[in-house]
Amino acid sequence: MRLTTCLAGAVLATALVAPSSGMTRAAAEEEVPAFAAFDARGPTLRGTARLDRGGARTLQAVEWTGGSYVVSGGERVTVYISPAYGDDPTMGRRWADFLGSLVHGSELALLTAYVASIAEVEEICGGRQNVLGCYFGQRLVTVGDSSAGVSPESVAAHEYGHHVAANRINAPWIALDWGTKRWASQTGICSRVQAGTVFPGDEGVNYSFNPGEAFAESYRVLIETKGSAVGYDWPIVDPSFRPDPRSLDAVREDVLHPWAGSSTKTIAGKFLRRSRTWTTRVATPLDGDLRIRVTVPGGGANDVALLSSDGRTGLAKSSWDSSGAKSIEYRVCGVRSVRVRVIRGGRPARFSLRVTAP
Repeated sequence: MRLTTCLAGAVLATALVAPSSGMTRAAAEEEVPAFAAFDARGPTLRGTARLDRGGARTLQAVEWTGGSYVVSGGERVTVYISPAYGDDPTMGRRWADFLGSLVHGSELALLTAYVASIAEVEEICGGRQNVLGCYFGQRLVTVGDSSAGVSPESVAAHEYGHHVAANRINAPWIALDWGTKRWASQTGICSRVQAGTVFPGDEGVNYSFNPGEAFAESYRVLIETKGSAVGYDWPIVDPSFRPDPRSLDAVREDVLHPWAGSSTKTIAGKFLRRSRTWTTRVATPLDGDLRIRVTVPGGGANDVALLSSDGRTGLAKSSWDSSGAKSIEYRVCGVRSVRVRVIRGGRPARFSLRVTAP
């Protein structure tokens, strides 16, 4: 599937390959590279083909200068400069320092950045006129000069946002399409997908409602406004995605402290002598899959139900699992807390809830 967007009068297109749920895109892109490209031709959308092996061969055919640079944080970043920019020995260092200055995590070391002329970028990034940059696999391509009023730093920052997402998980979804875990949860992407108002991975008429592009643009805004969300342009995606300081904080947190996957905790419970039910509240600050399992030492017939936070609406019923216990699976989508009700099936006894949540 492919994505198409525009930045400051530029169209950004991303062709994606969908790996299995919960994976980062990085592994899949190594097989069939995904790419995102800035196109300065204007607001008219045009489809682009997935970057093929011919484009990768073109990238390899250029006699780049540069290499691996140590930036201020001590990390290494790889930057190659096109010979179109002459023999300036400082250009690679300047770009490495710029990339190193971006809010980043360990994914920086995975990146190889290429700085090329507009003509070279056009050829590398799908053979289209006025393309300003692209991202595929762990490789970022950007023009080295301003074009159509867009600075190369803005292009690179947006594309680096895709690099961040490609190296994050947002199970059961793909971060490159949906955005990273905290940002997507805070922005309500799951609820909006259910409502049919956003379209992960859509590069056609709904490109402006593509949350993958909204995340990359939000990352650019994080960089350019230092998280203030003040005084920035937002021409690429729908205004409903416009970031505020809270959503930019979520972007920053996802960059600096990547979500590592669901966590599990155990809650101990006990029925009162005359009670048939026991209820507790479980916080669900992030969207994703919630699993709850009730067990009774020595076995028991207790049941479990999942309710809305006010306890008035049933969300999910339990079923028997392979171990002979009752369990519930529920996809959290915009719900920030739920109630878990355990129903006594025999004599009063202690029990435990095993809760696995995003």
